[in-house]
Amino acid sequence: MPEIWAGVDIGKEHHHCVVINADGERLLSRRVLNDETELLHLIGDVLAISADVLWAVDLNHGGAALLICLLLSHDQPMAYLTGLAVHRASATYKGEGKTDAKDAFVIADQARVRRDLGLLRPGDEIAVDLRTLTNRRLDVVFDRTRQINRLRAQLLEIFPALERSLDLVNKGPVMLLTGYQTPAAIRRAGVQRIETWLKNRKVRGAAALAKTVVEAARAQMTALPGEKLAAAMVVRLAKGVMALDEEIVELDALIEATFREHPHAEVIRSLPGMGPKLGAEFIAATGGDMDAFGSADRLAGFAGLAPRPRDSGRVSGNLRRPRRYHRGLLRSMYLSAMVSITKCPASKAYYQRKRSEGKGHKQALLALARRRLNVLWAMIRDGQCYQGSPPVTTAA
Repeated sequence: MPEIWAGVDIGKEHHHCVVINADGERLLSRRVLNDETELLHLIGDVLAISADVLWAVDLNHGGAALLICLLLSHDQPMAYLTGLAVHRASATYKGEGKTDAKDAFVIADQARVRRDLGLLRPGDEIAVDLRTLTNRRLDVVFDRTRQINRLRAQLLEIFPALERSLDLVNKGPVMLLTGYQTPAAIRRAGVQRIETWLKNRKVRGAAALAKTVVEAARAQMTALPGEKLAAAMVVRLAKGVMALDEEIVELDALIEATFREHPHAEVIRSLPGMGPKLGAEFIAATGGDMDAFGSADRLAGFAGLAPRPRDSGRVSGNLRRPRRYHRGLLRSMYLSAMVSITKCPASKAYYQRKRSEGKGHKQALLALARRRLNVLWAMIRDGQCYQGSPPVTTAA
């Protein structure tokens, strides 16, 4: 039991720290700049009150990164409360006003009275790098989807037949739009010329694609207003999609190279369905340290794979998925389970058994993901790679 508790309400430019004792009395309340020198002064002043202190924060990334790093370098224990938990707890304190000082006091007081808060354990260097890389890749993928949607909308205004016939998710159609955008230009070029143009740029299925676009051009003989400028915008958008594709390829290479450096990489990759990208997302979500969760059940709860009871009165056995869980971890386990049913006989048999019990496709995959998470937990705990079937021993 610490002697004092220091709650910090995290902000972008400034934090607010409140220190209380075992009776809940405020010993310090200060607004501090998010600057190394200022934060070191704050840590020194808090430790001057008592060296036996538990720090508590309401954010574990972003603006809190510098403070967390400084506290770790001083071997200071930290507890983490989510912003939602702080918001709900604030309603139980006197007064309806909201200030940074009040929030910091609530954070410190919750750390004082609660015994279910785990200590904050940031991941190792590789886990932090993987978190940065996987987050960036996800952002780029979202940007690519938005760019493709803009490209479709722009193309629809001048050439609906071409927009309808092209699958812009693939590289070939996007490459085509950097050279040909209007019906008249495609008709003038013809199938043979477009096919040669595509082959020179190493586009697969160039002949079929050239034939498709020429047929679309022959279906529209009318030039719509604003066609010239809209065609220039199509080229710009198509080049943007290609640039995002190149960045995704670069990020995939960085993620795989960084993932292979992690000490658990070989164990994680041995599980069928867990490739470098999904394995990297797993490490990025968990920090690479299974000791922080304590058990496979707590890890499953963190991933949203452990149902929570919602019983009341005579209603019992009412299980629901938790509202708060790590979406990235759930995504990695769900996708790996989806892949495993085509590559792993044990996973396929478990999935089919769940389907025979009356579960739908999604529910069976979630059940399989939970089972695989338990297996992965044991593999990392024991440092053992996955074995599809136990070794057969013969009697002497």
